[in-house]
Amino acid sequence: MKTSKLILAVESSCDETAASVYSSTAGVLSNELFSQIDLHARYGGVVPEIASRSHIEKINPIVQQALDKAHVSLKDIDIFAVTQRPGLPGSLLIGVSFVKALAGVMQKSIIGINHLEGHVFSACIENSIPFPFIGLTASGGHTALYYVRGLGDFELIGQTTDDAAGEAFDKVAKLIGLPYPGGPVIEKLATQVDFHDFFHYPRLKNHATLDFSFSGLKTAVLYDLVKKDLYNLKDKQFLAVGDRALQKQVASSLLVCIGDIFERALERAFKQYPEAQALAFVGGVACNNYLKNRFKTTTSRLKKEFYFPSPRYCTDNAAMIAFVAHYKAQKGQYSDLSLDIY
Repeated sequence: MKTSKLILAVESSCDETAASVYSSTAGVLSNELFSQIDLHARYGGVVPEIASRSHIEKINPIVQQALDKAHVSLKDIDIFAVTQRPGLPGSLLIGVSFVKALAGVMQKSIIGINHLEGHVFSACIENSIPFPFIGLTASGGHTALYYVRGLGDFELIGQTTDDAAGEAFDKVAKLIGLPYPGGPVIEKLATQVDFHDFFHYPRLKNHATLDFSFSGLKTAVLYDLVKKDLYNLKDKQFLAVGDRALQKQVASSLLVCIGDIFERALERAFKQYPEAQALAFVGGVACNNYLKNRFKTTTSRLKKEFYFPSPRYCTDNAAMIAFVAHYKAQKGQYSDLSLDIY
């Protein structure tokens, strides 16, 4: 009698085509991904039509790679899971349609997953995080704070009112002539000047909520460059291309500013939710070592624990979708073939 359940999960909410096989007894057996970064780099951000076409091309081979890596076949799969929200409509539709077809043909169970829930619990794949905890999700598409009581039991307590943190990195990087995605190159440049705050960009001053705002920060960087005659607003052109010293100063000041904004929000969150035992920092921005080091210091001072996923579970991936599907299956929270995108 088969005691272990196998889950095949697909993630296609934005510009990553991902598939994972998860065992209810052994955990993650495979976690395969095709990144579209090179396809979108020339545009400085994700182009939905290009993303959709790439998903169509890659979804079948990526799923097969996940099955091969796990040494299983489709007939071995017990449950199919797929991201159904939120995301780019075209990208979501490809993943959902593909998985619904598989589940229908194989006559197996299906579970639709919230992409953000996947991120919230992504650090739990490798860590036994004590509940309750504060979850900070940060990427190019979302930035939010959650109060997490248990698996599947979480509450949104703060979010960005405009741009996400990763989006701010990308937009400022584009302003000063740096490649996409902006986060990794900004951290690399900031490291070279020891994370000094050269320009003291404005921090969010509203302490009444746990919400974030990064659009104003991007605008502040833009107009500081205009004031210094380093950016032409009319032509939307950075006038100091090749000035590596200036790029390092902007990058470092931006990163320190975002670190301050996050740190102050976390301090307020733990003050409002003193029973929270830990912080889980997740999402693509959780690859940033500068921010992780700051949060480690902050949580240590507050006598809280600190967790974050391995890089392979920070960016969009299917293992986190499979992990959520696993505990939903245990609770009997299945979908059906009427599953749709949102």
